[in-house]
Amino acid sequence: MKILVANLGSTSFKYRLFEMNGEKLLARGGVERIGAPTSPCFVQLGECKEEAQVKAPDHAAAVRLCLEQLTSRGCLKDASELAAIGFKAVHAKGVTGAQRVDERVLAAMEAYADVAPAHNPPYIKTMRLLAEKLPSIPLVAAFETGFHETIAPAEKNYAIPVEWIAQHGIKRWGFHGASHRFIAGRTAELLGNAKARIISCHLGGSSSLCAIRDGKSAANSLGMSPQSGLPHNNRVGDFDPFALPVLLRETGKSLEQLLDDLANRSGLLGLSGKNDMRDIEEGSARGDSGCRLAMEVFTASIRHYLGAYLLLLGGADAIVFTGGIGENSRSLRREVCQGLDWFGITLDEKKNETAQGEVAIHAPSSRVQLWIMPTNEEIVVARQARDLLAG
Repeated sequence: MKILVANLGSTSFKYRLFEMNGEKLLARGGVERIGAPTSPCFVQLGECKEEAQVKAPDHAAAVRLCLEQLTSRGCLKDASELAAIGFKAVHAKGVTGAQRVDERVLAAMEAYADVAPAHNPPYIKTMRLLAEKLPSIPLVAAFETGFHETIAPAEKNYAIPVEWIAQHGIKRWGFHGASHRFIAGRTAELLGNAKARIISCHLGGSSSLCAIRDGKSAANSLGMSPQSGLPHNNRVGDFDPFALPVLLRETGKSLEQLLDDLANRSGLLGLSGKNDMRDIEEGSARGDSGCRLAMEVFTASIRHYLGAYLLLLGGADAIVFTGGIGENSRSLRREVCQGLDWFGITLDEKKNETAQGEVAIHAPSSRVQLWIMPTNEEIVVARQARDLLAG
């Protein structure tokens, strides 16, 4: 069984092709700048990577181009060999878990297009185009919220009128489910403990912490929308909604304009003027006050949720750093773990400085294991698609 897993941006399409018998990665690739006169495209088989310029007016055209690449290189006989195309979908009204894409699912995603504005619109558009152009291939949406269905009501609900919860679904849904699900399974495997208490720190362009017990989500820092929780690359994170009337009055902007600011010009970018953690760290080291503030706010927010989840879980067996920032920022990991010896959390400074790939970075004296672990959201989506089709 071969499954293509798609990861979409507003102008990009990236994929991985898996042979599910043995879960072997056959190929990866993608197209950038979709809709431009020419679009850079790449395909990689093993260590061999080929790049080209193509015409991709929309996401469906990009998918077709990638399928042509895969067939011309022998990864597929033809598109019909695909058992499914799986999508790492984000949010939908009243819908979660792995779902066969149909009008019901698309309508539910459209209903929350304003809740997940960076994610839902390009996914909806592409799913509709693919359903029209490639009707014989099943499309499966694996929603990020699915992993967090096990969160208890005390951790999931806001203190709001109960009818808002029951009638409108306003609650802490949680996101990054594919990443946290992978970390839960892989960490339990490494520790040899299926009941391990794990705190998964997915830190990247979008960031969240997840408390995991017995392989299941017990809490997630993201709430009703992917704009909440930790500060993100350019999204605000936690924010008091009663600041909005002040901003409406004093800036003269509309609610839509302010929401756009919070979704696209806030977070680390808003504090530092930069949207890449490497540039922020470099600026902080040079004494740039905005970059230093962004680092401090981000670190403080991570430690805030880390402390809460240590209390919720009654301690931790492992804390895992994943995502582009979590895997690569030595200074952030050091600052997050600073002064936590009394929790039994002790970072090995030398291991932290030299770490690459999947590796432990805790000191021998640390009661809590500390790991850097590349996540694999795509294989999780492929597994969910396979299981849905089998079921």
